[in-house]
Amino acid sequence: MGKVGLAIICWFFGSLGVHRFIVGKIGTGILWLVTLGFCGIGTLVDFIMILTGNFTRKDGTKVTE
Repeated sequence: MGKVGLAIICWFFGSLGVHRFIVGKIGTGILWLVTLGFCGIGTLVDFIMILTGNFTRKDGTKVTE
């Protein structure tokens, strides 16, 4: 999945951690699900990181287009 698709999913379902499950970060995905994305702050940080190209998958590769 590309950067734009992941950003859209993060925008709409970020508080549920869906974007983190997609990139393989299951542990933090569950944490996002339980805390609602750290009350939205963590979701906003992830959204910005996705847009700037600094968000990584579980294996360490950056999410690109």
